[in-house]
This record gives sequence, C-alpha cells and structure tokens, in this order.
Amino acid sequence: MISAKSDVQVDTPEVRVTEWRLAPGGATGHHIHGMDYVIVPVTAGEMTIVAPNGERSKAQLAVGKSYFRKAGVEHDVLNETAAEIVFLEVELKP
Repeated sequence: MISAKSDVQVDTPEVRVTEWRLAPGGATGHHIHGMDYVIVPVTAGEMTIVAPNGERSKAQLAVGKSYFRKAGVEHDVLNETAAEIVFLEVELKP
C-alpha cells in the first residue's frame, strides 16, 4: 500500500484541519481518532474502511457532503479505486 499524504492546514487550540490525499492504492494506515471530527470531501469517490477485526465496508464521498464522527473511531482507510481521493479532516479539540 502507498501511504496517504497529509497536510495540516490549521492547528489552533480549538481545531486542527488536515488535508488528506489518497492516491489509487493509498491507505491512511490503522489509526484511532482521539478527537471528534468532521470529514469534508473535496473529491467524490469511494473509500474502503477496514475495521480492527478486518471487516471491510465502503464509504461513498460526495463533494461538499460533510459527515461527523465521535472520538474513538478505529480503522484504516483505503483507496481501491483508480482516482485520487481528497478530503479535509476537521478535528475538534476538547
């Protein structure tokens, strides 16, 4: 797998905004979210989500259609498509 590229754009005491780019075949690597967060898709696409137990599911991204998740989410995110996936992750600091 190719490592996803991340670019922290904003990092204040209140919030951190990171741009993530997953090339075809890219992956974020297994991780646990330590903060509540919002995902803002920049490109449309389909991500493969891999749970700690190996269970796989698909997540559809639509440009500008944000979604929220609570801290504690644990997964790996893969791009098994032929197009780059780009999204912003907005982490809400406690």
